[in-house]
Amino acid sequence: MSDERFFLYDDTEKTETRFVSFMGKNTRFDLAIVKTSRHYGKSLVLNMLGSHFAIIGQDDLDEEGYLEHAFNLTEEDAMELREFLAEVV
Repeated sequence: MSDERFFLYDDTEKTETRFVSFMGKNTRFDLAIVKTSRHYGKSLVLNMLGSHFAIIGQDDLDEEGYLEHAFNLTEEDAMELREFLAEVV
């Protein structure tokens, strides 16, 4: 067996990253939002407090239960995050 690593891709790209922290009614959000040309114009959203992340576009915000599942949030907390992300993705 060969010890060579097989890469599916190995690209370097300049990105725009926004770090934002805000307090919702029940939860604090510490986010890094990475905009890139990858992922069909969607943003990589990382919740640094909860160690969760997702690739999110407007269509994902419209999908019922998506943020709740991706970020392990209650429906109320997910609504606050959804409202914020709708402004930035």
